[in-house]
Amino acid sequence: MLLLYIIFTVYILAINFYSVMLLISQKNQYTEDEKAFNSGDGKLILSALMGGAVGIYAAMFITRFKLKNMLFMILMPVISAINIWFIVLAYRSGFTFAAP
Repeated sequence: MLLLYIIFTVYILAINFYSVMLLISQKNQYTEDEKAFNSGDGKLILSALMGGAVGIYAAMFITRFKLKNMLFMILMPVISAINIWFIVLAYRSGFTFAAP
C-alpha cells in the first residue's frame, strides 16, 4: 500500500512539473512569434485535467503569462479545487474507492 502512495505522489509531482514546463515553453514560443498566443491551450487544459492545474495556475502568476485569458483565470482554480478534492479523497480512502 505504501508503494501505491509513493507512485501516486510522484505522478502528481511529475504532472505538475510537466504542466509548468509546458506553460514556460508556450511563453518562450510566444515571445518569438506573437501569433502563437492561443496555440497549445488544449495541451494546458488536458494537463490540468490530469492533475496539473495547481502547477499551471501558480506558473501563470510567476511568469505573468496568460493572466488576461479569462478561460484560464476561471477554469484553472475550478479544476485545481476538483484535483485537490480527488487527491484528498484518494488518500483518505486508501485508494479503495469501493462502495460501502
